[in-house]
Amino acid sequence: MNWYLGRGIKRFTGKPWFPATAEQLSRATIWYHRYGRWSLLLSWVPFIGDPLTVVAGIMREPLLQFLLIVGLAKTGRYIVVALLALQWL
Repeated sequence: MNWYLGRGIKRFTGKPWFPATAEQLSRATIWYHRYGRWSLLLSWVPFIGDPLTVVAGIMREPLLQFLLIVGLAKTGRYIVVALLALQWL
């Protein structure tokens, strides 16, 4: 959903109710250009992951690559959580 929202978010830049300034979007774009799609491996991290997935949409990351990388990251997270939970039972 965040990827899809990112695809059309730029049209709202400059609206008084929009939560991000043009400068913030520009910084996010520069950051994504620097670290690329592999930064999506951090999509599992709370408070960081959601903005990363929105920026991926803004940057027109191909959906298939996006799904593969984010799916890998989030699956890995839940495997680790499950293994930790099993150890503590």
